[in-house]
Amino acid sequence: MRATLLALFAATALILPAKAEEVTVAVTAIVEHPALDAARDGIKEALADAGFKEGENLKFVYESAQGNPGTAAQIARQFVGDAPNVIVPISTPSAQAVVSATRDIPVVFTAVSDPLGAQLIKDLQKPGGNVTGLSDMSPVADHVALIREITPNAKSIGFLYNTAEANSVSTLAALKVEAEKAGLTVVESVATKSAEVQGAARALVGRADVFYIPTDNTIVSAFEAAVGVAEEAKIPLYAGDTDSVNRGALAALGFNYFDVGKQTGEIVVRVLKGENPGDIPVRVAAGTDLVINKKAAAKMGVTFPESIISRATKTIE
Repeated sequence: MRATLLALFAATALILPAKAEEVTVAVTAIVEHPALDAARDGIKEALADAGFKEGENLKFVYESAQGNPGTAAQIARQFVGDAPNVIVPISTPSAQAVVSATRDIPVVFTAVSDPLGAQLIKDLQKPGGNVTGLSDMSPVADHVALIREITPNAKSIGFLYNTAEANSVSTLAALKVEAEKAGLTVVESVATKSAEVQGAARALVGRADVFYIPTDNTIVSAFEAAVGVAEEAKIPLYAGDTDSVNRGALAALGFNYFDVGKQTGEIVVRVLKGENPGDIPVRVAAGTDLVINKKAAAKMGVTFPESIISRATKTIE
């Protein structure tokens, strides 16, 4: 009888489907704010669309450095010690920390404006090694054109940024070139941590006709502080990412960061299926949305031209 039961169990085991092998994707961001959070969620959805689902065959780990580069380095070392299948750093500081920590574990970065300037890779088409990813280089020329169209009397652009963020330094260089072409000057103001954003914004009052906040994680993490200054002084404030328009920016022409995350997730899937990240060209995020905020416009003394209203992909009333 016992032999019969053992034979039955053995036969049953043969016909039961094997449990899918679990993979681990470790994701980290320099700070939590709507754009980076949306990118994280987009990555997870792309993985699910490809059949990698939490609770089934995916372990999805997420850690935020809470704006601290030292913490970002600690998270990178922790992830390397855990040896996941892929590490996905969101933002330039997190990507730099992860790339410095490993030469073996596949790395797919995202929300990095200038991966060459950040020294993450040496070639966009042939990144080599264990690194590839997705760049969200801002369409700066289009941003300057937007500023000119909505606020044609502006002569100077106030640029708030953290000098420690390589992506913002690259954006500033591009902005100066495009602003000069348009007959505009750029006035800089620096905040090295979120608590300094309000003061940096106030330092631009009387010196800049409009504010322009790039995809700088330090500034965006305290975005409302800059908005408060802009509203009080009635200075139009433009953002480099569309998620910030809902937080009080006048307008933004940029990427939907959930879509950026999904595009990144598609690269992660390729790596999970066996491709060498160093052989996958770095992608530049596709798609731009024009988002405007009529409530913010009223507070900042701006009236949108009909050409902008008709082109907007989303309008916040």
